[in-house]
Amino acid sequence: MVLILIGVAGSGKTTVGKLLAKRLGWDFYDADDFHPEANIQKIKRGVPLTDDDRLPWLESIRGFIEQRDEHMVLACSALKKSYRDFLRKSGSNIEFIYLKGAKGVILRRLEDRKGHFAGADILKSQFQDLEEPEDALTERVSENPEAIVSDIIKLLNL
Repeated sequence: MVLILIGVAGSGKTTVGKLLAKRLGWDFYDADDFHPEANIQKIKRGVPLTDDDRLPWLESIRGFIEQRDEHMVLACSALKKSYRDFLRKSGSNIEFIYLKGAKGVILRRLEDRKGHFAGADILKSQFQDLEEPEDALTERVSENPEAIVSDIIKLLNL
């Protein structure tokens, strides 16, 4: 099983993902590590990525999932339905967990965040691209990360 935490930058995908993986005894991976350098530079400048920019990134992530026959937790924005559908084609048992939050809450998080290439400048385009999933477990980012993890484990029967 592959649990993919999705949402805009600053929604807590990495924080929740690491806690979830630790509780389950699974490996954690961050899709940000799969971005080509050109994408990282665009994001640092606050330039939104296009679908063409994201395709090689999504291909790398899907290839990574396909190569591994293991349970894992993955943090990946997967903002559009087409991106999620593309990742589903990996053939793995994938569950998406959408970390949903208000723009104001997430903006404050991004403004306070240090050491990450995705800053507050990218948030507007992320919300514009976001197609909220209808087939994902939805968790509110206003909750404590530990509570979110406990809820995920309970609801997915893990």
